Formats: sequence, structure tokens, C-alpha cells
Amino acid sequence: MGAANPGPRAGRVVDDVAGLRRILDTGRTIAVVGLSANWYRPSYFAAKYMMDHGYRVIPVNPACTEVLGQRCYPTIASIGEPVDIVDAFRRPADMPSVAREAVAARARVLWMQLGIENDEAARIAIDGGLDVVMNRCVKIEHGRILGGLNWAGVNTGVISARRAGTPGPGAAPR
Repeated sequence: MGAANPGPRAGRVVDDVAGLRRILDTGRTIAVVGLSANWYRPSYFAAKYMMDHGYRVIPVNPACTEVLGQRCYPTIASIGEPVDIVDAFRRPADMPSVAREAVAARARVLWMQLGIENDEAARIAIDGGLDVVMNRCVKIEHGRILGGLNWAGVNTGVISARRAGTPGPGAAPR
């Protein structure tokens, strides 16, 4: 006899480096809910960064038809292909409905961006078997954990404890 099916996987809140690394290593398709077509919006910058680092980004925004050269969908349900991570740039009050859509789409992770925490949405997602990340930026966490902070200009190639323009030891005063 084979082993009994243990049932659906239990989700959990992920807030540790190992868990975030696992999500970023294994989740390659990201539905970005609330992705803006405006280049100066945080959602656009984060999605572009993730695309540039090999992730498939699927925009979800009913106000757009295309973002970052990708077809934009009005809802998660309308995507019609598997999604690993649902990355939400929506108000905390909107998150329970996003969580329900993520569960229905059989995503693996509900990721709420910086400033977004909603315990009801987390409970919906966890009960549906999803892992949940709250109040974290996918771009920042990718750069911090998997490298890539230099993509945003953090690695200037200068190693110094002095501020630029300040004279070093033994320099003549200005």
C-alpha cells in the first residue's frame, strides 16, 4: 500500500532569511497585482528589477492592457497559467480579496509589499496552503539575500569610510 495523502500543504508566515531565500529561489513566475505602467512607481521598478533577474512577471491591473512589454490581466483569475508568487501593491483593506484570488489560482506565496500587512488576508492565504510574506519588498529582499543591490547603484566600487569630498589624513586644508 502507498502512503496516505497528507492533504493540502499548510501555509505559514515567512519572515526568516532561509524562508525568503526558498521563495525567491523556487518561485519564478510572479503575478504583480497593482503593477503600474508609470516608470516612477515602486511597482514598476520592482517588477522591472525582477524581470531583469530572470523572473517571469505577469502584470495584474484592470486599468492597463500592457506593462513592461507584457500583457496585463484585469484579475489573477484571468491569467490562465500557473503563478508561483502573487506580489501585491494594493491597500491593506484590499488584501483579503487578493488573498482569495491567490488561493483560487493555486499560487504558492502571497507577498504583501512594504507597508502592507493584513492579518485576515494572511489567515485566508495560510488556510489555503500559501506561504505569506508581509511588509517586505520583493526587490529589496532579492537584492539583500540573492545579490543584486548593485543593480540599483549601491555598489559604487569605492570602499571608504569617508564622505566624498572630505579630505583624507594629511591632506592640505581647503
